[in-house]
Amino acid sequence: MYIIAGLGNPGSKYEGTRHNMGFDVIDRLVEEYKVPQGGVKFEALTGVGTIGGQRVLLAKPLTYMNESGRSVRAMADYYKIDPKSELIVVSDDIDLEPGQIRIRCQGSAGGQNGLKNIIQCLGTQDFIRIRVGTGKKPEGWDLADWVLSRFSKDDRKAVDGAIVRAAEAAAAIIEEGAESAMTKYNRKA
Repeated sequence: MYIIAGLGNPGSKYEGTRHNMGFDVIDRLVEEYKVPQGGVKFEALTGVGTIGGQRVLLAKPLTYMNESGRSVRAMADYYKIDPKSELIVVSDDIDLEPGQIRIRCQGSAGGQNGLKNIIQCLGTQDFIRIRVGTGKKPEGWDLADWVLSRFSKDDRKAVDGAIVRAAEAAAAIIEEGAESAMTKYNRKA
């Protein structure tokens, strides 16, 4: 079984913000693969379906971004998955331009607090992550205000394309492996 956890913040006031890219990618996967919603489990909205012939749990942790690790750890423990090969985490990344995505199989949190908390709760940096670019914080902006802001019309168009590609990349990781997906998707949009 694979777990794909998309990071974000629950509630309508956060919908469409830079910080909710993970939720947006999960929504795309739910729609694309017709994954039935299973309600709230592991402090997350969840649904179990099939992608590439593999059982997949799609999850949107409801713990708020900075506590995502608690939910992800509970899922990983319950399903007894190997995070290194069976966990995919989708998050926003301010170091990537809107429209870019990047897949990594391990590494630091890069300042992303949701990833930082997952690393702390799992006790490892070895899990697959898909980062969706939201653009650098403008001079004079507070970081929290920036990641909780909405996109300009032009950036929104680029990000909508990135959401589609990130969902495709998640499926490619399951179907073809992470290395193949990185070769295919780790390039400028």
